[in-house]
Amino acid sequence: MGKVNQILTGHSCATDAEAAVAELSAQIAQPQIALVVFFCSSHYDLQKLAVAINQHLPGITVVGCTTAGEIGPSGYLEHSISGMSFSAACCTAVVGHLDNLQSFEISRGRNFAQDLLRQLESSESYVDTNRSFGLLLIDGLSVREEPVTHALQDGLGTIQMIGGSAGDDLKLEQTWVFVDGKFHTDSAALILINTTLPFHLFKTQHFVSSNERMVVTEVDAKNRIVKEINGLPAAAEYARIVNVKPEQLTSDHFAAWPVVVMIDGTDFVRSIQHSSPDGSLTFYCAIDEGVVLRVARGEDILGKLEVALQELEESLGHIQGMLVCDCILRSLEAARNGSKEAVTQLLCQHNAVGFSTYGEQFGGVHINQTLTGVAIGSKEETDV
Repeated sequence: MGKVNQILTGHSCATDAEAAVAELSAQIAQPQIALVVFFCSSHYDLQKLAVAINQHLPGITVVGCTTAGEIGPSGYLEHSISGMSFSAACCTAVVGHLDNLQSFEISRGRNFAQDLLRQLESSESYVDTNRSFGLLLIDGLSVREEPVTHALQDGLGTIQMIGGSAGDDLKLEQTWVFVDGKFHTDSAALILINTTLPFHLFKTQHFVSSNERMVVTEVDAKNRIVKEINGLPAAAEYARIVNVKPEQLTSDHFAAWPVVVMIDGTDFVRSIQHSSPDGSLTFYCAIDEGVVLRVARGEDILGKLEVALQELEESLGHIQGMLVCDCILRSLEAARNGSKEAVTQLLCQHNAVGFSTYGEQFGGVHINQTLTGVAIGSKEETDV
């Protein structure tokens, strides 16, 4: 007789905060919940949403964030809430809240991660380090993802971490992380999960860079603003390369033609957030003066995802749950090229829950226009 799923997923499109949480909690309810992770639209009344979460999931560790779109059992949706619950029968979880990111220091982050790891290792149901992974949810407008991600991964050592930067439905005003029963800005939540279930962390992207060099010649690095490329106004030079007028640049162009930087022979996407009237470009990732960028073109976003998920299935068998952090620009590109419905079906087939992000984390690196995630299988390991 097969075991019941120990990871449950849910999704509600109710516009009322209390009704949405009630519907979600009913779908993911199970005995002895170790952890609930959720992702919600910033259009909800977040104060009412927090009250409802605390009422419907009392005494349960709940972590979440606002989004630029949600992913759940119904696929890509907006103005909704999605979530996943983990059974204490197969998982142990600890959560830490890292606040005041504007004053963040590397040593603080490293010590924070190490303290949380010791907390996990001291729990009675802890298995071993090889069966643990981390999930980072961080304020997507903090402009602190690079140092936070690097420091936390350094503190975790061999335990790998994925994550996503919270969104606010592309308003670009304020993003929120839910931890300790409240929504917080300028904050991050690190979740460490130890499980007897098999899992794999993964990332996928689908871009090939062109040959034309774009040298960053003037930058406001602190705010991720590139003022000049090749000695010319940044937006105008980028627009020339992608063959549009600067005043015509939209998020669709940035989604279709991101820029990449090569690190150790591998292209890493550095996505553009928006252009400004002064001719500058604001990025989702840190950019330094002197960096050589190249405009990239997308290949087959659907085909790349199919290959990645097929490899996960071959390794894990049936995937009972998959947490995913998917760049908002991937969703926009899929909508533009007509593949969004097919991508939605793929994610649904693999029990994905997650969100459209303002940036992704994999290991100690903050990246863009990528899908990062963890796929969790169904068969419990017995050699513990």
